[in-house]
Amino acid sequence: MPTMMSRSSSLALVFLCLYNLSFIESLNGGFSVEIIHRDSSRSPLYRSTDTRFQRVANAMRRSINRAKCNFRLNTAVATVTPDLGEYLLSYSVGTPPFHLYGIVDTGSDIVWLQCKPCEQCYNQTSPIFDPSKSKTYKTLPCSSTTCQSVSSSSCSGSSCEYSINYGDGSFSQGDLIVDTLTLGSTDGTPVQFPRTVIGCGHSNTVSFQGKSSGVVGLGGGPVSLITQLGSSIQGKFSYCLVPMFTGSNSTSKLNFGDAAVVSGRGTVSTPIFKQDPQIFYYTTLEGFSVGNKRVEFQSGGDGNIIVDSGTTLTFLPGDVYSNLESAVADEIKLERAEDPSNTLSLCYKAPASGELDVPIITAHFSGANVKLTAMNTFVKVADGIVCFAFHSSEDTSIFGNVAQQNLLVGYDIQGKTLSFKPTDCTKI
Repeated sequence: MPTMMSRSSSLALVFLCLYNLSFIESLNGGFSVEIIHRDSSRSPLYRSTDTRFQRVANAMRRSINRAKCNFRLNTAVATVTPDLGEYLLSYSVGTPPFHLYGIVDTGSDIVWLQCKPCEQCYNQTSPIFDPSKSKTYKTLPCSSTTCQSVSSSSCSGSSCEYSINYGDGSFSQGDLIVDTLTLGSTDGTPVQFPRTVIGCGHSNTVSFQGKSSGVVGLGGGPVSLITQLGSSIQGKFSYCLVPMFTGSNSTSKLNFGDAAVVSGRGTVSTPIFKQDPQIFYYTTLEGFSVGNKRVEFQSGGDGNIIVDSGTTLTFLPGDVYSNLESAVADEIKLERAEDPSNTLSLCYKAPASGELDVPIITAHFSGANVKLTAMNTFVKVADGIVCFAFHSSEDTSIFGNVAQQNLLVGYDIQGKTLSFKPTDCTKI
């Protein structure tokens, strides 16, 4: 969602790195899906002509644009730019099921996709959904409670319509409908969610191209996928993000319901706060520790930072970032370097051994201390150059997905808690 290295989102500017999701396991009222980074060779958005460092630079650019665009919007306007999503969801809509790819965004509050007839559609290389072919497709009446709960909705005769405007000038407009949403299963048993509220977009202009059909919102709004699945998943979802930018094709996991419970040794939890805009997941960051130095986070009070799986970098207020950067720089003895993309300010020449001798940074959330290793705090931006994956932002504060790598992160909406557990995400 916010500023420098992006999410490459959604999910906020989201968080975020696009991942392809497919159902992998059903568990007593819960299930898990795989998520594949947007830059993985298994992703439909993968471009073989890009170098590893071009992908890193692109992620940083998307992250910055996300931070600038997305959090200045009011509650009547979507707060996440569609091409900044970090994950791709492989799913189906309709009866019979029609396969789609959607950008998953924890900072978006609606599931929308391009629909025929297209008055104005962007170049989608995969087939476009035709609602007339679905036996379970129904438009929502304007008088419905659901229609009235969506801030961006309006009426066209008796039908409910939605209109989403993004900070970069992109938009999606169309009918608000209900249809069956299906997640595929590797064991041959699809998971179906009937009467899911979906935006059927007939006029869409966005900055991304390719197979993606639209956006799958996992935020806290009234018609996000998480809110709609609420009781069936007990308001719980979690993810474990494998280290990115390493060239690995390992998949991450996105879990729902019982499968999403984060517990056991090493688990720490902090409260989630609801505030406007309701789309985002807010928590309280009290400060950071770098060695023996403490950097306080004194702005905003409760709910002063958004945890976003779709934003690549971590964004902090200018004074907090400046103090944190100084504390980190004081602990590192490596030779300074410049970021070739001029995005990140604290960079070093990486040692030939590849082992980075940098301090562990502890993020002090309210009631939860989360230790961040070099993997969570530095990213390789060029041959022999690594940079601090944090950035200043005067718009909003975001705990990005680089900082969340190899952490099992669980959201309990009903319990209003966010949990972290150190985990080797390549092994779960």
